[in-house]
Order: sequence, then structure tokens, then C-alpha cells
Amino acid sequence: MTYLIRPMRPEDISQVNEIDRQAFDPRFPSPDYRQELKNKLAAYIVICDGNKTPDNHHNGVMTRLARLLSGFASRREHHQPGAPPPAAPPSYIAGFAGIWVLADEGHLTAIIVRKEYRRRGLGELLLTAALEKARERGARTLTLEVRVSNTAAQSLYRKYGFREVGRRPKYYTDNREDALLMTSEDLDSASFQRRLRELKRARREKTAVITA
Repeated sequence: MTYLIRPMRPEDISQVNEIDRQAFDPRFPSPDYRQELKNKLAAYIVICDGNKTPDNHHNGVMTRLARLLSGFASRREHHQPGAPPPAAPPSYIAGFAGIWVLADEGHLTAIIVRKEYRRRGLGELLLTAALEKARERGARTLTLEVRVSNTAAQSLYRKYGFREVGRRPKYYTDNREDALLMTSEDLDSASFQRRLRELKRARREKTAVITA
């Protein structure tokens, strides 16, 4: 199976909201991801299943429309060299991640994977992409909050060199659960970069990934 990691786009918002509601109590509104895309401090990425397209009603209509436009464009290209490429079908988003970067400090705001894609290493792929994006934007460190009950996520973060530096009581609004505050080592350090390269190589030997 092949996955594509790319920046989040406005047309992704409906799927992103759906994934967000899977992770949190749906009685609480999702963050305004459309506004986040306009936030110069923020950067959001999605991971897409390259072998699947959205199958809900709205995106099914959009997929059929894209295919229709693709066929129309192909016919036009036969007569008009240099015509624009065919419209691509919508991406099926398996998960997403977001960061904020202020000065040289980054913060992981979200990392969520669809239920049916969990335990496949996609969260790890998103984490490595988020770390690279944070460094690309000038961050020296990346901090995050994680539920005290989410020991699997804590183990993943420690694998990448994050350490616990504090605790936020009743941080999560859906169940008032505490959060552990964790931070990375210096993203520019030789030890961190070596660890990131090795872990990224090991992960991608198991899963085919294209980064756009």
C-alpha cells in the first residue's frame, strides 16, 4: 500500500473534521481547521491512501465529476496540445497532523489517524513529517500534550527522543483527563538528526510513502 504525505488543502476540511470527531467527543465542536490554514504560524499535513478515494455521498459526487472532467480534458488534449492536465480525483485522507511555530519553538497541535488505519505506523509517519516541517520553519524544539492514558503514543514520542517535562491537569475537555507535557531534544542536534534518519528509514522500509 502506498501513502502520500502533503500539505492540507481547503477541500480536505470535511474529511479532517470527520477524523477529528472520531478521536474526540462529537458533542464538542472541532477546531476551525479552515481558519488554521490561514494562520501563518500553523502548518498542517495529511496522509492519503493512494489506493482509495472518498466514498461518502458528497465526495462520491465530486469523484464522478472529476472523472467526467478528466475524460473531457483528455478528449480536448487530442485536439489542443498543451491543454491543462486532467482533474485528479479527491484524496482519501487517512490521518493528519498540525504544528504551530512561534520564533524557535514548535508545538504539535494535532496528530490523528482514522480508526481503520490505526496500528499501521501512520501516526509515526505523520510525526516524522511534523518534526521535519517544524525544523523547516525554524523551530529548535517541538512540544506536545498527550493523554496520561495514551501509553502507546507516549512510547512513540519517547522513541523519537521526547521527554516528559510537566503535566496539565484536566487538559482534555471531553473527559477532563490530564495531559503529559513532552518536549523533544534540539531538532538541529547531530544526535537527533541521526535518530530521525534511522527511524524514518526503518519505518519507510515497511510502508511506501511519497512526500509532496
